[in-house]
Amino acid sequence: MSLKLKALTEPSAEPNPNPNGSAVKRLTFDLGNGSEVVYIPKFFPFNQAWNWFDYLNNEIPWARPTIRVFGRSCVQPRDTCYIASPGLPDLIYSGYQPHAYSWNDYAPLKEILDALHKALPGSSFNSLLLNRYKGGNDCVGWHADDEKLYGSMPEIASVSFGCEREFFLKKKPSKRSHELGEEPASKRSKKSSHTNQHSFTLKHGSLLVMRGNTQRDWLHSVPKRAKVEATRINLTFRHVV
Repeated sequence: MSLKLKALTEPSAEPNPNPNGSAVKRLTFDLGNGSEVVYIPKFFPFNQAWNWFDYLNNEIPWARPTIRVFGRSCVQPRDTCYIASPGLPDLIYSGYQPHAYSWNDYAPLKEILDALHKALPGSSFNSLLLNRYKGGNDCVGWHADDEKLYGSMPEIASVSFGCEREFFLKKKPSKRSHELGEEPASKRSKKSSHTNQHSFTLKHGSLLVMRGNTQRDWLHSVPKRAKVEATRINLTFRHVV
């Protein structure tokens, strides 16, 4: 059964410079309880974004590793590559430890990083996980980036190139619900408020930022889509403490 999530409405909008200095629309969504999402649909100019897509698609040493999920081994349903600043602890997820490449190995990634730091004052990203979705069967399931190495209130910036894909957010079940033995959220979906479920269409050249308590209180995913055939490349920037 596929989830039908409603898009966030009534965001606050303000101009924001893109890397070329021109003003672009910046949408800020208040999810409540200190959680916030910022979305800039046209963060990078269209042609420049396609140039970076071509570079990343052809030059990045993509891998499709075997991971462990719920005690079972499976091939990860997307390609990946990891970039990190010197001295950071190793990244390990689902039993997989990717090799950490340097920012200096791929100069355009440093250009994109610099553009993010300019657009997001106070940010200090030092790691990057790249993912390549080579069609509608490639996906990432529900999860939160709430590992301790990212701190208690991580800022996570997601840049998209290529095919548009849906990005979903849903509220985590509260601890009180578990303690009271309430039915799972999937069974309560028809009764729950749409404010607990949101979706974005991540466009080519867009930037989405999750801030505050978003990783503590929310889950996110990029689901399978049978009719999607084109490739999407996603760059997720984080700060490892």
